[in-house]
Amino acid sequence: MAAPSMGGVSLPRGNGQTVRLPRGASLTDLAERINAEPAALVTALFHLGEMITATQSVNDETLQLLGAEIGWVIQVVSPEDEDRELLETFDLTFGDEEGDEGDWSPRPPVVTVMGHVDHGKTKLLDALRHSNVVSKEAGGITQHIGAYQIVTELEGNERPVTFIDTPGHESFTAMRARGAKVTDIVVLVVAADDGVMPQTVEALNHAQAAEVPIVVAVNKIDKDGANPAKIRQQLTEYGLVAEEYGGDTMFVDVSATTRQGLDELLTAILLTADASLDLRANTEQDPQGVVIDAKLDKGRGPVATVLVQRGTLRQGDSIVAGDAYGRVRSLLDEHGNKLKEALPARPVQVVGLTSVPRAGDTFLVVEEDRVARQIADRRQARIRSAQNASMRKRISLEDLDAALKETRQLNLIIKGDNSGTVEALEEALMKIEVDDEISLRVIHRGVGGITKSDIDLALADDVIVLGFNVRAEGQATELANREGVDVRYYTVLYQAIDEIEAALKGMLKPEYEEVQLGTAEVREVFRVPKIGNVAGSLVRTGTIVRNSKARLLRDGAVVADNLTVESLRRFKDDATEVREGYECGIGLGSFNDIKVDDVIQTFEMREIPRT
Repeated sequence: MAAPSMGGVSLPRGNGQTVRLPRGASLTDLAERINAEPAALVTALFHLGEMITATQSVNDETLQLLGAEIGWVIQVVSPEDEDRELLETFDLTFGDEEGDEGDWSPRPPVVTVMGHVDHGKTKLLDALRHSNVVSKEAGGITQHIGAYQIVTELEGNERPVTFIDTPGHESFTAMRARGAKVTDIVVLVVAADDGVMPQTVEALNHAQAAEVPIVVAVNKIDKDGANPAKIRQQLTEYGLVAEEYGGDTMFVDVSATTRQGLDELLTAILLTADASLDLRANTEQDPQGVVIDAKLDKGRGPVATVLVQRGTLRQGDSIVAGDAYGRVRSLLDEHGNKLKEALPARPVQVVGLTSVPRAGDTFLVVEEDRVARQIADRRQARIRSAQNASMRKRISLEDLDAALKETRQLNLIIKGDNSGTVEALEEALMKIEVDDEISLRVIHRGVGGITKSDIDLALADDVIVLGFNVRAEGQATELANREGVDVRYYTVLYQAIDEIEAALKGMLKPEYEEVQLGTAEVREVFRVPKIGNVAGSLVRTGTIVRNSKARLLRDGAVVADNLTVESLRRFKDDATEVREGYECGIGLGSFNDIKVDDVIQTFEMREIPRT
């Protein structure tokens, strides 16, 4: 049965049937599923006010709008479902399976450290593992995600604990949320001399959304003005009630500087894990887990920090992580020591991938390199289609004319030293809200130094290149300098965000507001040969300024607008300005319709600063 004709085009009516499409699907993909001509779908969308070609990636809303019009229910497959269906085609699954009971063994808890910026998260972790991370971080703010395993004792038994350190600035909200998804317990760090701050609440919300137990570390208790009791009181408002107040949340007073309370914190973490969680994993299944961070190392190539969630990862395994694949050449712990294998809840660096995966990607081990490559290629194509759909701004017929007249868009290339940073920076930049008349587009992002091909791409499309902890070298620097490509280098994320926001605001058309300068009442009109009528006036308010804009009011109504004070005199002398209470002669150029009791109002147009 055909749908009603739309501009002479008939389409097969779906009658409420469901069609499943991946993100970023084209009209050609939809046409194949419903047995229609792509050109007919292009025409149908045109009549709905959307101009999209048959092979262009289409966003979810447009697909669903078209489906509703022709009687089909368009179901856009979520990234998780897409991945699951992709793996099923290779007879693979992701996630815990039952397996033999004998293959299950206890595993360490995975702990994510969260809290407000500058409350001492990294210093606390630094004290726990006897190293110095924070001194290497620009501005003392954690720029990367790191994962580390610490061994402690509980009741005479050695117990490892895995820590994930998340960045402290609010631009890393997405990374912090992802940290909560892979964790078993959250340590919420609150400074005893500062109290509960906005990011404390934000981190708490992420942890509660992930439904994981929380241990509160009240840090900086050695400082003057520290008030741990106040922290306990403040957090009761957010549902965290200390055990000493009759609740079930463990609070530990610590000092990263004096190392006070560190053992008690580790004990609290293990006791919370033992009481609330059954932490076991199957060590014999095919290894799977999550990419915590990834970077491009000059000597070793792509290096990914992964957290094994089940199975045992070994050297020589064929691995696929997101859209990257390869064979595990070597496994390294957080200190750079080589490992033969990595058990569940063990963070480990993997060397041997062909490209840099994104932070948060899942990884799994497959039997053959060929299968790993096929999965990675399909994931890459899917991600590219989804990005194309999300980056392309829809143009409707209503705003087509304006779009063709002037496209105001800031194009960026983002390069960084690891994928987590690049992803977080891109996400933070895309959330900048400036105005509907201007847009921001990331045309390329990647891990590693700025190359000649990046500069070539920037030349083709008038692009700004952002380098985060990476530089342009050799031919890339020469080409950028010669062609005037704007390459900006950053070591702290929020500086990049602030500068790009300022650039976006600078691209906006300026807005002006009228500011009144003064008013003058016409007392007498003089006829001056070769000049015309001059208004003998008394300045009532403000200042009359020569060459300022003016309008003439008669009985409260505007007689003439857009005039200019072309001449201004005090007696026989020219004047630049005349203040309130003084008399003057005002000439309005060729405009001569001036009468006694008229009011001359002067003003200027000032640019409104963008906020």
